[in-house]
Amino acid sequence: MLKKLASDALGLSDIGIVVPKEEFDKTESDDFVMHESGEVVYFLIKTKSDEYCFTNQALIHVDGDSALSKKRLLKRYDYEHSTISDVMLETAGTIDLDIEIKFTIDNIPMSIDIHKKFDTEIKDLYKALHAISVEMIRNKKNLEIAQNSLSYAAQSIGKVEAKDVTPAQSFEQITRFANDWVLKSKEQYLRKDYGDLFELYINR
Repeated sequence: MLKKLASDALGLSDIGIVVPKEEFDKTESDDFVMHESGEVVYFLIKTKSDEYCFTNQALIHVDGDSALSKKRLLKRYDYEHSTISDVMLETAGTIDLDIEIKFTIDNIPMSIDIHKKFDTEIKDLYKALHAISVEMIRNKKNLEIAQNSLSYAAQSIGKVEAKDVTPAQSFEQITRFANDWVLKSKEQYLRKDYGDLFELYINR
């Protein structure tokens, strides 16, 4: 505890701040936002060594090994392919200077310490990430159900003998139908854009 207090007093701890909207364009992570294709930044946390940029389409993490190094590793997690789960918020104690938001994305655990003066903003981020997590889990289950239904339907169709239809024609029809079904299911259940949930929970 004394070590932590000394570190905080000397300004050596890696406690983050919430970057105001009007300063998004001054951050390094904003350079990697795909503004050209409609990507929008909704929340941005900056620590001494890292930046966590939450957009409507992805989490952009500018990862620095240390505050003394200028090297950065850019990591992008598109929501379409990366599932958010295990969203948790650890509030500040009496003598703590920080609060901590934790979540898992693409099976990678994230833990971000933020100064407790941003308590309200982080609570809004927690609600948005939790809502996104719930929808992602629901959509994943619905996609699995749709794919299983397609498999059962294909098996049933294959057992039905149709007049004037060759096996090759039947196979082609089933394949075409299956391809259309999968594309429609993915379009419906693999969301690329969660801007509506960020809009709902984050005070802009």
